[in-house]
Amino acid sequence: MNTDNLKEIVKEKYGLIASQNNRKCGCKTKEIDYTILQKDYKGTEGYFNEADLGLGCGMPTEFAGIKKGNTVVDLGSGAGNDVFVARAIVGEKGKVIGIDFTPEMLEKAERNRQKLGYTNVEFKQGEIESIPLEDSSADVVISNCVLNLVPDKGKAFSEIYRILKRGAHFCVSDIVLKGELPVEIKKSAEMYAGCVSGALQQDDYIEAIYHAGFKSAEIKKTVNSPLPDEILRQYLNEKQIEDFKKKEFGIFSITVVGVK
Repeated sequence: MNTDNLKEIVKEKYGLIASQNNRKCGCKTKEIDYTILQKDYKGTEGYFNEADLGLGCGMPTEFAGIKKGNTVVDLGSGAGNDVFVARAIVGEKGKVIGIDFTPEMLEKAERNRQKLGYTNVEFKQGEIESIPLEDSSADVVISNCVLNLVPDKGKAFSEIYRILKRGAHFCVSDIVLKGELPVEIKKSAEMYAGCVSGALQQDDYIEAIYHAGFKSAEIKKTVNSPLPDEILRQYLNEKQIEDFKKKEFGIFSITVVGVK
């Protein structure tokens, strides 16, 4: 599949989730549900239940070092869950901007913003590979289980670098791999939209951060989640599953901080 096809697959899936008001993890492939990787937001200041669609694989605001008065950008902001949590931290004098490329998600996020009455929160349509913001405009960039869906992750990190102020940082939660996926899973559109086949090797992910120009990259948290047999059987025969399990392999949610 080419880049445009992959983007359309992701847009269609997330548009469906938004329009149906499903509380399903975006990182979900049939019976496998990565909500187990996401920290429970309930009780967190700024949490708004209607904005939490269970689409994350972590809680980037936990390690983002956001301060009052900051300008925070959330990439792949969905219905606004992390945006509203970040807004509670930046306060009235700060600003939070959510970027998403799915119209249905943006509409849902804007409805949530209006319900909450926030005037220092804004949602914009745009792609992470071409963020619709000026250079050096953000104090902190956050993202939750979204960069793994972007075909050109190098370009995504370069764009994050561009919009951050000098000395500023990002904090993202994302899916990464350790070990090679079987080719049958790599080619699956369902597994791509489910955050698996599009995920980078962890070492490659960290290398992409440094290649974009960041001076440091530190993994703050790691959570492991194996693929269950019922999922593997949709793509592999029993012999292939047996061979796959003999190899050192893992799917992980990591939360990483990078400093410009």
